[in-house]
Formats: sequence, C-alpha cells, structure tokens
Amino acid sequence: MREAIGLLDQASRVNNTDAIYLLAQMNFYGNFSHPRDFSEAFRRYDQLATLDGNSSAQHMLGFMYGTGIGDAVPRSPAKSLLYHTFAAKGGDIRSEQTVAFRYHAGIGTGRNCEVAVKHYKNVAGKAIEWYRSGPPGGMAWVPDSYRLADEDGGVYGEGASFSSAGSNAKSANPSADTNAALDDVLEYLDLMSRKGDFKATFSMGKIYYDGQKGLPRDLDKAKQYFMKAAKLYWHKNGQVIDSDSRDLEKTATKSAGYLGKMFLRGEGVEQSYDKAQTWFKRGIKSGDAGSQYGMGLIYLYGLGVEKDIVRATDYLKAAAEQEYPSAQVRLGALYLDQGTTSDITVANRLFELAARWGHIESYYFLAELIEEGLGRDRSCGLASAYYKTVSEKAEPLLSSFAEANKAYEQGDNELALIDYMHAAEQGWEKGQANVAYLLDQEKSKWSLSWLITKRPRSSLLQDAALALIYWTRASKQTNVDSLVKMGDYYLGGIGTPVDMEKAATCYQAATEFQQSAQALFNLGWMHENGVGLEQDFHLAKRYYDQALETNEEAYLPVTLSLFKLRLRSAWNTLTHGRVKSIQDEPGKSSILFSPLDY
Repeated sequence: MREAIGLLDQASRVNNTDAIYLLAQMNFYGNFSHPRDFSEAFRRYDQLATLDGNSSAQHMLGFMYGTGIGDAVPRSPAKSLLYHTFAAKGGDIRSEQTVAFRYHAGIGTGRNCEVAVKHYKNVAGKAIEWYRSGPPGGMAWVPDSYRLADEDGGVYGEGASFSSAGSNAKSANPSADTNAALDDVLEYLDLMSRKGDFKATFSMGKIYYDGQKGLPRDLDKAKQYFMKAAKLYWHKNGQVIDSDSRDLEKTATKSAGYLGKMFLRGEGVEQSYDKAQTWFKRGIKSGDAGSQYGMGLIYLYGLGVEKDIVRATDYLKAAAEQEYPSAQVRLGALYLDQGTTSDITVANRLFELAARWGHIESYYFLAELIEEGLGRDRSCGLASAYYKTVSEKAEPLLSSFAEANKAYEQGDNELALIDYMHAAEQGWEKGQANVAYLLDQEKSKWSLSWLITKRPRSSLLQDAALALIYWTRASKQTNVDSLVKMGDYYLGGIGTPVDMEKAATCYQAATEFQQSAQALFNLGWMHENGVGLEQDFHLAKRYYDQALETNEEAYLPVTLSLFKLRLRSAWNTLTHGRVKSIQDEPGKSSILFSPLDY
C-alpha cells in the first residue's frame, strides 16, 4: 500500500488527473484500507478542480463545503452552491440535483422557484431518459431508500414516534424485523404452494419478481412459480384444463401476464416477442390488465409485429380502464400527441390517475404540462415538486442509498453517514432523516442500551449542530418527528443556544396539521412548568389530554403527569397562586379523576 501511494503521489506531481482523483477518493472514503484524511482529500479535489475543472472534483468540493465534514473546511452554503453550479455545468447530474434542491429550499441562496424548476427539469429529463433506456415498459428496480429510525419504531421508539403511533400504528414500521417477517411469509407461502394453493403460488412469484427491502429480485424463481400457477389451468398447447374454479382462472391469467412481460423484457428468460404474445393472448381472454398492456406495447412499438396504433390504443384503453398505471401513462401520451384541447384534458386525467400509484413517467408528464400551462393553470411550485419527485424516484441512477445501506448493515456507520449525507444534500428527505438520526445522541432515556458495552462514537458521528441542520431540512419536507426533534434541540440547547420560543413553535407546528402525541405532551409540560410558554395548568391538562386522545399508548406518562399536575393545581388553588388552575370543561369527562372533581 505504501509503495502504491508513493507511485500515485509521484504521478500527481506531474498532474496525472487519474492519480490525483484516486488519491482524493482514497483519503475521503478510506478505500483499500487507507485511513481517512478529509483535509488531504480536500486538497486533492481542489488540485484536480483547479487543474482542469473536473466536475467530479467540483462536486466533492461542493459537498465538503456544504457539510463541513471532518472539519476539513468550515461549512459554507454559498461556496457549496458555487462549486455544485460549476459541476452541474460540467455535466455532473448529482450536483445539478443538489443545485435544484438548494434553490427549491433556499439553502445558501434565496428561494427561486424558476431556477429550481430549470435544474430539476434537466435532472428529471435524464432520469426519464435512463428509465426509458430499459427493456419495453422501462427500467425496474427495488427502492433502496428507507428511514433508519423506522427500524426502531421511529425516532422516539415504537408507539412514541409519530411514524408508529396513533393513526399510523397499523401501517407503521414497514422495515422493522423485515427479514424475520419476510422469511416467515415466504416459508408459509411456499408450504401452501406445495400443497396446491394456486394463490400462494402466484404470490410467491410476484414477491420474487418485484423484490423488496431485504429480498433482491429473483427472476428465475419468479418464472418457476408463475409457470406452476399457469400449468394448473392450461395444457402445454394452451387448451384449458377442465376447471370450474373462477379463482384459478383469474390467478392463472395474472401469471400469464407476468410470464408474457418477462418474455417481452427478457427478464430471467431469453427475450422472445412471439412467446410474449402467446402468454398475453391467454391472459387477454380472461381480461387480464397486464396482458392487455403488454399486447398494447407490442403493437405500439412494432415488437415482432407491424406497428398498429389503433390496435395498441384499444389494448391500452382496456388496461387503463382497469386502473393499470403503466397503461394509463402510455394511453395519456397518445392523447397528448394529438394536441387538441380535449385530448390534453384526457391526458391530464390519465396522468393524474397513474400518479396515484407513484408511476415515475406520470409525474414527469404532469410536470411538463404544469410548467407549460397546458390543460391547467401554470404553477411553478407544483411543477418543481413533480420534477423533484421524478428525480428522486430514479434512485439507482442518482442516489447513494444502496451503498449507505450496505455500510450501515456492516456496522460502518462513518461510511453510511457519508453516503446518506450525499443523498441528503441532493434533497432526499429520507437521507436527511438518516443523517440526523446517525448524528443524534439524544436517544430515548428509557432505553436499556446502556447495559450493552459499545465502542465510543467517532468524532465524525458527533456533530449536534449538523444533526439540527438535517432535522430542520427533513422537517420542512413534512417529517413530523424531525420537527419535534428540532424542538428538543432548541429546548435543550443541543447544537444551538437554548431558545424556548423556537422550541414551542416547533412543537405547535407538529400538532397543527399532523397530530404528534409527543409534541402535545411536550407542550403540556411547557405550560405546566412555564418553560417557554405561559404557566397555565388548565392548558397543560388540555395538551396532556390531547396527547392521550392522539395516542392511547401514551396512557402511562400522561396519567402520571396528570396526577402530578392536579396536585400542583390543587396547591395553587389553596394558596391563591397566580397560575390558572384546572377548570372543569362542560361536556368533557376527565381522564384522571381527583377529589377536586367532586
């Protein structure tokens, strides 16, 4: 290693750009077991950027100025924006996404929607170009972005966090115990499949085809299960096996749609338009939307047949009427090509329907229409939001989530932090929440983690001020728990001077549109103790009551707090104190009774 570094250093002295870049990367990421040295990395990136305007080096300089990582340079949002702008002009798409987000959010510059839209449009255009470069129907991938806090039930733990409490309790924590739960599901479905349950067989095929967190796509297994389900209904020659089961017919035709899709796209099988048509035709006989869409693509693009827009439109309409999002997008694009006012109106409606399912192209078409004011009023803010959504859906092209997740799973929190930070700087709310969560040292006081001997946190993971920055950015993208965390930091003076007024503002904001039980409880505590808000026992009780109404799991802390509050209120009343005591509210029953109620 020492000899290799020496040779690279010699090459860098004669301005060998590859050597300079490699040295910079080694010092920044710690590649090849080389110790991290952010100051040396900055020097090398600066050397390369100065030498020939290398956009990758400029991107890294912008990143280092934006985060102040490793204290190599002081944080400077203005310099960060400058270097990212240079890198974007040099063709660095991640820097352009960063520039777009900074103008969108007003970081290092004033908010400027028009500039944000210009940059987001460029990034979204490249994302859509990448998406369409895939097999017929576009690229397919398993999303890598998720919030680390969800693994623990949210920032404040299971039940206490907004993400896993109240109305979110049933849908909360999609990532917790994912592998264990998924293994159980797969084991059960496989058992039922071997017993002849065709619905379980199809479900296994779909799980392996789509993939999910903790389970990469396995197209070979997907094909096996789809074939198994199809063979229960059809003979090899396509003749239907005698069966009166409507459920079997429906399941088999869905399997046929997936098999046709796999042959059309060459997924797990050799691409064959003829075999794709064979399976699609079987599915179409029973009205399978996926088969109708697949046949629509075949005629739309002339895949193994002559192009026939009329037939393609018929198939796409049939699939779109069954709310198949990909068909809605393709049909909308056909209407859009007609260019008449009525056709544009229909296209708009179809794109909006597909957007409900999160289809990447639907957002892109909507952004284009909104930016141009076609079929609807022009809205810069909405166009920017849609373009942003498109760019953030193209995770394999633009994000570092896959690398960050791998590092986190391997216990390399420093590398995970760096990679999540890249995503955070580019505008991903989940990246911002993950960075803040890794930097956060104010974990639950009720945790038993103190019983476990842990290695001391590295200096890179000890930056409360940076954590507050990312809690703030995530909160501005509707992350309620991040907003409550902001209040905690201002209340406790963590990474910032104590500011009770800002703390109260954060908690109040977290209760206005999205009811956070934790924020309501905190406001009750502040009113009870006169910290940052007027001391008012009656208002304190009201907030404690609302916390319990919002989240039943808050019963114990609310009950204890109400008991203490009533004692204080009683003493205040007996001694004629200046604080407003608890008053009975007509029509409301108290959650906690005391002798004062009688």
